Amino acid sequence: MGATALKNYINGAWRASTATTYLDVMNPATTEILATVPLSPAAEVDQAVQAAAAAFVIWRRTPATDRIQPLFKLKTLLEEHLDDLARTITQECGKTLAESKGELRRAIENVEVACGIPILMQGYNSEDIARGIDESMIRQPLGVTAVIAPFNFPGMIPFWFLPYAIACGNTTILKPSERVPLTMQKVVHLLEQTGLPKGVINLVNGDKTVVDAILDHPLVRAVSFVGSTPVAKYVYSRAAANGKRAQCQGGAKNPVVILPDADIAMTTRIMADSAFGCAGQRCLAASIALTVGEARQPFTDAIAEVAQRRVVGYGLDEGVQMGPVINAQSQARIEGLIQKGADEGATVLVDGRQPNIARYEAGSFVRPTILQNVDPLGEIARTEIFGPVLSLMHLETIDEAIALINSGQYGNMACLFTNSGAAARKFRYEADAGNIGINIGVAAPMAFFPFSGWKDSFFGDLHGQGHQAVEFFTQTKVVVERWQDWTRQF
Repeated sequence: MGATALKNYINGAWRASTATTYLDVMNPATTEILATVPLSPAAEVDQAVQAAAAAFVIWRRTPATDRIQPLFKLKTLLEEHLDDLARTITQECGKTLAESKGELRRAIENVEVACGIPILMQGYNSEDIARGIDESMIRQPLGVTAVIAPFNFPGMIPFWFLPYAIACGNTTILKPSERVPLTMQKVVHLLEQTGLPKGVINLVNGDKTVVDAILDHPLVRAVSFVGSTPVAKYVYSRAAANGKRAQCQGGAKNPVVILPDADIAMTTRIMADSAFGCAGQRCLAASIALTVGEARQPFTDAIAEVAQRRVVGYGLDEGVQMGPVINAQSQARIEGLIQKGADEGATVLVDGRQPNIARYEAGSFVRPTILQNVDPLGEIARTEIFGPVLSLMHLETIDEAIALINSGQYGNMACLFTNSGAAARKFRYEADAGNIGINIGVAAPMAFFPFSGWKDSFFGDLHGQGHQAVEFFTQTKVVVERWQDWTRQF
């Protein structure tokens, strides 16, 4: 019996795609084929957009207090199905079950925040801006919006955008990564149970053909994207050229500075989770450790020991601390970059290439890897590896560390480990990154703060989550009014 062929969800119904090409959805640890996903043609994007546009006419007129009722139901359903959804994430994405559950908790947080839309979406007004004239600003929804999601957080990242879009009165097209489409299939099945009108949420599976059809469709007003920097630039430029709003999260090369006064034991534990958690496949993973002064040797020794001890395997197995990378192609790319670092003069202090994982020998595994004495001017210091690889560099002062950070092309996250309040303030003030961590290894904002990114880590003006998501998914309208004072006639 063959693997299940996934369907698209258009206008409140699950539809088989007319695609001529299907891809296997594979468990990266076991190589089991979980399903097949269609590479849908552009015509099916148009069907979804037309359904969303028709639904918008009624949905935008639905009071905000009524629009959030399905989100309250969705929160309950996500809680009830959290274990099943987490297992699906682990099976198709590779991360540990604990990491998958944590991802879903972040998704639920965004649903909770979006339920505050009746307040978050409020405008403001001024009476008597001139004699007898009042002025007000109101927020209105845009229309049809689209979310193009990556593979690394199939359960969380769509929720940076989706709940805000529909709570604000928009309708949405969701395009999950073709590598990990199963999680959103299950989420949309849950959305069906919330009472959302048909056409408000639509799901179209596919690859670049679907993306381009979204970017070019005249009825799509806004696009939210997360992925690599080259693709983020492409999506942003093509969306902008077609007159759309766009928020495009790109890649990262996240530096972490460790000062001599840092608690080495705590720092090592947090850094290991940051660099090797989710197999390094997250845009807030620590990529470069910059030791300052006397922090060099104690941190190097400690992180090497922790990296060697980390338990790697299938994320559903007990005691596993790190799973595989997404597929064999990614494994080969990461191992090639490790070799590139060595060719540039770095020492492979801990080598995670070609591991032998018992019972999962065919899986796409790379063990935690540490490159020592990485050349700050080399290619490996600038390239987003997107795997469990930590590069070590050494500097003498915090000023040198900040200067090195600010010279990079990315600006997603920068962290500092220290016991000095003065050093912490200097760092958060001067470091050019949108998410700053102080004694934090993954500076992931809560749902009521924006997921910030600077430089080549973000293209756009308004980020996902919180107030900025509300601003992105609404347009402002200013109304200036004067009314005849009829009481003067009496």
